[in-house]
Amino acid sequence: MRPVTLESARVRLDVPTRADAAAITDACQDPEIVRWTTVPTPYREQDARTFVDALVGPGWASDREYTWAIRRSGSNWLEGVISYRTAGRDLGFWLAPSARGTGLMRDAVDLVVGWAFEAGAPDVYWECYEGNTASARVARATGFSYTGLGEARIPARDGAPTTAWTALRRADGSPASAIPWPIA
Repeated sequence: MRPVTLESARVRLDVPTRADAAAITDACQDPEIVRWTTVPTPYREQDARTFVDALVGPGWASDREYTWAIRRSGSNWLEGVISYRTAGRDLGFWLAPSARGTGLMRDAVDLVVGWAFEAGAPDVYWECYEGNTASARVARATGFSYTGLGEARIPARDGAPTTAWTALRRADGSPASAIPWPIA
């Protein structure tokens, strides 16, 4: 698939490029991103270039994973990344510390999930490592139904299994579960 740009009044999602390497590298120094993702640590600019060259472009070309840069409307600075993987119809994301609390991630999730539904996905799956309350709040605020605690699809950085909070958002809007969220 050819990359697509998605936009709202607050956010623009487009393809990350090598020009974003400095912003990606800077954001991936954040202890919270390191804690809740599998980014290499320490994270170097070469890691950002490899991410763009080996994951982003090939992901779009193979229809395996669609990855967008999260940017504020009117800005070219990358504030975060959001990806949709087609095999599991699942979503992953991170946001730089300077952009947290601005609503950018909620807008980005709504845009990507809406786009997936328009493309025919019956639902979108989300998970985060158990305890990642910031990610869970975004999923809850964007209409995902908490479906429980289980083994994470993406293992820990060292490859070991880990537990995840899981949720689902259905295209028809019906709740996927009545299980209460483990967060306020």
